[in-house]
Amino acid sequence: MDNNHIEIICHKGANKVAPENTYAAAQQCIDWGAGTVEIDVWTSRDGELVLIHDDTVDRTTNGSGHVMALTAAELALLDAGSWFSPSFAEERIPVLSEFLEWIKGRARLFLDVKFAHPQQLLDLLARTGMHDECFIWSGSDAWMELLHGLDPSMTLKVNVSTPKDVATAHKTFGARIVEVSLAAMSNELAEACRDLGIKTMIYEQEPTAFPDVIRWQPDMVNLDHADLFLEAVRKATSESLNVRTFERGNVTTEQVKTP
Repeated sequence: MDNNHIEIICHKGANKVAPENTYAAAQQCIDWGAGTVEIDVWTSRDGELVLIHDDTVDRTTNGSGHVMALTAAELALLDAGSWFSPSFAEERIPVLSEFLEWIKGRARLFLDVKFAHPQQLLDLLARTGMHDECFIWSGSDAWMELLHGLDPSMTLKVNVSTPKDVATAHKTFGARIVEVSLAAMSNELAEACRDLGIKTMIYEQEPTAFPDVIRWQPDMVNLDHADLFLEAVRKATSESLNVRTFERGNVTTEQVKTP
């Protein structure tokens, strides 16, 4: 394919070099040149949407307890960085409304929703002007169907492994993006996506596999190390795959053959 763009999504932010789901992790993604930052969303006891992956604060803060059992004020007091490195001791659990205002114009977002009222989330994205600058996934099919019913224009991502899964994702959720592991990627799946106008996102965390990702020319790639992926792109260039440019998370490729 000519002029294909690979949008880079950083999983939980730059979580290998900064504490996940923090401003520091998101800033590193932006500095690397990633166009999209993935974040996880929970709801506090008093209804504030916040960025954290686990259902408890134990692993990634100096506190303990369930996220939904703590108020936003209590969550704000927790150190969300020292567990990763003393140099990140000032990092706190971000409040989604504030994070959206901060990242607007800097990068797009992929929201992995652990628990949130769908209408509350949609209203917040509309209010902050981020509705069209993000896409959403939840592990709950019922939640995804509800959000799609509330706002069919919201871009949803669905996990798939077969062409049949692609068709189901399109019919049930109106999916505009499907995520597939590199191992499950196939010409048949890519063709099913093209036929339905769905973007393909490959999930792959192993840097040694990045050249294979590039050969597939997906629309998107979900990974931990945007820096190492861009190194792979530069190497591909030197090997005459003719990757012409990459900017703000979009890698432009030419003359790249599928496996």
